[in-house]
Parts: sequence; C-alpha cells; structure tokens
Amino acid sequence: MKDKIESNRNKIDEIFAYLHDHPEVSWKEMGTTAYLKQLLEQQGFSVQVFKECTGLVVNIGEGPKCIAIRSDMDALWQEVDGVFKANHSCGHDAHMSICLGTLLAMKEHGFPENIRFKWIFQPAEEKGQGAKKFLSLGVLDDVDYLFGVHLRPIQEIPDGTAAAAICHGAVSAIKGTIYGEYAHAARPHLGKNVIEVGAAIIQGLQAIHMDPLIPFSVKMTKLHAGSETANIIPGKATFSIDMRAQTNDMMHTLKAKVTEVIRNVESVYHVTIQLKIHEGLVAAIVHEESYDLMEQAIIDVIGKKNLKPRITTPGGEDFHFYSLHKPNLKATMLGLGCDLSPGLHHPKMTFNPESIHTGIKILTQTIINTIQSLSKD
Repeated sequence: MKDKIESNRNKIDEIFAYLHDHPEVSWKEMGTTAYLKQLLEQQGFSVQVFKECTGLVVNIGEGPKCIAIRSDMDALWQEVDGVFKANHSCGHDAHMSICLGTLLAMKEHGFPENIRFKWIFQPAEEKGQGAKKFLSLGVLDDVDYLFGVHLRPIQEIPDGTAAAAICHGAVSAIKGTIYGEYAHAARPHLGKNVIEVGAAIIQGLQAIHMDPLIPFSVKMTKLHAGSETANIIPGKATFSIDMRAQTNDMMHTLKAKVTEVIRNVESVYHVTIQLKIHEGLVAAIVHEESYDLMEQAIIDVIGKKNLKPRITTPGGEDFHFYSLHKPNLKATMLGLGCDLSPGLHHPKMTFNPESIHTGIKILTQTIINTIQSLSKD
C-alpha cells in the first residue's frame, strides 16, 4: 500500500497547489466543484453533482455496508496583506487533497465487491450549513462509517503526530435588540439608557456558573448604541453573544441560562429586548468503533509513540451534524499534526505540506481496517 500511495505523490502535490491557488468561499465553490469533477472523471470515477448546491460525491461499488470519507471545500473571506479575498486559512485545500489521495490509493489497492464506498466533498462548512444541506439531499442516508480529517494547530498537537478523534464543542449565538427610551443627557431620569442595559447583561453573563468539569464560555461580542452626538441618551442598541460548550447538553443549559439573564435584565430596567437565537454548530459525537479503527491506523502508519489522545477543542465543525441526525452512524475525525501556525483562520496560516501524505496513509489504512473488520462480521 505504501508504494501505491507514493506513486501518486506528485499528482497530489499538483492538486493541492491548484486548490490552494484557487480558493472559493461558501456556496460559491463552483470552480472547485468543476475541477474536482473533471479530475475524478478522468480517473474513471462516476461523479454525482447537485442542482441545489455546490459539492460532489463519488459512489463506488455495491453491498449492504457503506464506508464514506468526507472533506470540506470552502475557503474564508478575509484580509490578506491589505486585500480582502478568499483564502484557504483553515486547511480545506489540504483536506480535499488528502481525500483525493485516499481515493487514488484505494483505486490502486482495489475495492472489495461486497462493500459500497463514498467520497463526499461538502461545501459551506465555514457557514455551518453544508452538512445540513447534504443531509437534506440524502447523501448520508446509506452510510454506515464516516471518516473526516482536519489539520490541527501547533497549540494542540505537534507535527508528525495524530489523534483518532477531534472533540469539537457546540457553538451558538444570540443576537438581540434593546429598545429603551431616548432622552437628553441632562435629563437621564426621562430616558432608559440601553448602554446601561447592555452592561447589566454583561454582568449577568459573568455570573453564570455551570459544571466546572465541562468547558464552556459565554461573552458579549458586539454592543452598538449611540451616535456622534454625546449628549443624547441612546434608546436603541443591538448586541451579539457568543456561546460555546463542550457538550450538546451543556449548550442547551447555557442557552437557557443566558436567556434567563436577559429576561431578568429586561424586567429590572423596564425595557423590551428582542432576541434571535442562532443554533450554530453541535458538539462532537464520536463513535468508539470508528475511533478504534482510526487509532489502529495511526499506530500502523506512524507508530504508537506518535498517537495522541483525542483532541478537545472549543472550535466548531459541521461534520458532527451527520452523527446528530444519524444516531447509528459510526463517525470520527482524524486530527492531523502538521506544524500549523500561527493558527487556524489566521490569514498567514502555514503548515508542513508533507503532512498531506501522512494523512492519506492514515485515512487509507483506516479504510482497510474497516474493510477487514466488516469481513469478520
């Protein structure tokens, strides 16, 4: 298998270079979809595309069980050297290259006749909506095992190491509008100062206490009120609150507590506060069988000394919607050490491109381990 993977090394490097140089933001990955479709069809694969959205799926084989590999596709829109543009600062160009490399390696290895396979190239992960869209299109309806991959920053694991699961946290947000009462600054008793209301909400958020063994955070990230005129008490403000929790149950509790804080402030200050809750992302749901299969693959490829424990991170990933909506899905995500710095989503993010080939080997071995496990059943 090692020789089969190495034979595609130059091709994968070329693919990564193209994808890196042609980033596209969420729901606009038209060029990326077309490029991947042409590339895969040239390799003899049947490719499924969608009228409803970007992205594509490769379907292979027949059988009662299905093993799937998923990659995200989209880039971020951010300022790079003073210019706003699409930028692959989250590593999705590497993820696509790893998944393509895994597909090419398995093509040379040979697919068993009694198992189905899917390679899923999913759009709009950065919007947190791509996985939901693919679920609505039935892409995951017949999938039993699902494996993903994500580059990890140096703050989590070092280059040359890997973890068999990434335990992302749940992410949610509340956006609100405070309606108070405008007044002249000389007559504050006639007004209801929405900045004071916002400050009271911040104090209430800081007083939220929950299980200290489960990481969580809540903070106001936007408060906008007032104008250029300093002698007017503002009567309207908008705000945003970011909420993060390491489990879905904790997020449910956190949203309830934050809402309670806001309603209490609303009552004390006699104002009206309109709220809109944005559901965001769910926390990871790792299946232990898939975890064990990937853990063994990591040991097989880079050795036990380079195996790291599952990664707990406050970041979010829409990959986990698949497990939430399909409770029987056996899913996990490879965390790949790659000397990534300064960090994910940094406009100057860099990583060791050699890790792409390590990721290909690990994911390919994970597929082989899964095939062998199914053959024993």
